[in-house]
Amino acid sequence: MTKKFFGTDGIRGLTNTYPMTAEIAMKVGQAAGRHFQRGDHRHRVVIGKDTRLSGYMMENALVAGFTSVGMDVVQVGPLPTPAVALLTRSMRADLGVMISASHNPYFDNGIKLFGPDGFKLSDEDEFKIEAYLEEEAKLALPEDIGRARRYEDARGRYIHAVKMSLPERISFDGLKVVCDCANGAAYQVAPSAFWELGADVIPLGNSPNGLNINDKCGSTDVAKLQETVVASGANIGIALDGDADRLIVVDEKGQVVDGDQLMALIGSSWSRNGLLRGDGIVATIMSNLGLERFLNAQHLDLVRAKVGDRYVLEEMKKGGYNVGGEQSGHMIMLDHGTTGDGTVAALQVLSELVESGKPASELLHLFDPVPQLLKNVRYRGGQPLESDKVKAVIAEAEKELNGSGRLVIRKSGTEPLIRVMAEGDDEDQVHAVVDRICAVVEEVAG
Repeated sequence: MTKKFFGTDGIRGLTNTYPMTAEIAMKVGQAAGRHFQRGDHRHRVVIGKDTRLSGYMMENALVAGFTSVGMDVVQVGPLPTPAVALLTRSMRADLGVMISASHNPYFDNGIKLFGPDGFKLSDEDEFKIEAYLEEEAKLALPEDIGRARRYEDARGRYIHAVKMSLPERISFDGLKVVCDCANGAAYQVAPSAFWELGADVIPLGNSPNGLNINDKCGSTDVAKLQETVVASGANIGIALDGDADRLIVVDEKGQVVDGDQLMALIGSSWSRNGLLRGDGIVATIMSNLGLERFLNAQHLDLVRAKVGDRYVLEEMKKGGYNVGGEQSGHMIMLDHGTTGDGTVAALQVLSELVESGKPASELLHLFDPVPQLLKNVRYRGGQPLESDKVKAVIAEAEKELNGSGRLVIRKSGTEPLIRVMAEGDDEDQVHAVVDRICAVVEEVAG
């Protein structure tokens, strides 16, 4: 059964184009409000957002939807996605909503929903909400309409929570950190948290104007961060994305450190200190084979999930793991939160930097990645991966890589893209395989 509205991470699309319209947002509020009105208490929803211009429109539409079915709304303004998850649980709300399209440009937006436990919704919940979207809304009686209020202390509450993820002995005194907030949701809280812990902070991407989120900044474009780290003599650079649930790092030499290396660092460190549960970590099918070999050499497992932090989380909960993530920088540490948190992950990295006394270039490069290449092919419609021609070239490539590498072909859950990834010990072979598959997919997709 296929969902009509929900993708791998909530509902997402081009703003003012179906389904990312104010009308649909209001209906989502009504449908989700109906689904989570359980029990006879006064029902509450927490709504946060990133810094996109369209956030005002989407927020007001959602507020109208929730209040119209009798739910009270707490608006917390621009805050990271993990902050909304945290506040949903700590404020005993029935539901949490984050308005964000994560690392996408400003003209996209999205709606992410969290249950009362602070975790993203299950497929079952999403199917139920979609069913309610197709029905007439059950509006509250005039005297039962919900109220909306703004909560002014949300930022301070989140900053305190992320600082508490570190032992009291940890201080970042003497550490120079460049922090790129992608002109997004963490533009205030992340630099504040690092500074309050003692770091000398050089902020980048901390002047949002509604249109510059993820624009030549943040975890998807680290050129400015690399330049600033080297020029300023900083110890490390931190790059978050638009809703601050992912992290990419730059070492003092300007070299980029992706999520695989960060998982290797956190997983091995927690294992040494007796904190790692499950004797391994959870990553996705996109994580590098080098990470798997590194962990195996330490007698740790790498469990692979489908792409998407919600699927990583599902595997973590199922297998009793407390560390997981994605190569793209999503880091989930269940000891400190219910979803990916770039700021908390950054604090773990900075803590290791302080405790080890090593430069970032030595600390953060724990394994040599196997040559890996990912290319995206945009398509306008149809099912390119169902083509016999595409299936044939994929089968041929899998046979060629058998025993020496991996091949992953999948549709993006958030954009009209076919993602083609191959990795193996022979770099020329990897490039040839990816180019060959992309050419056939492009031909079929037009």
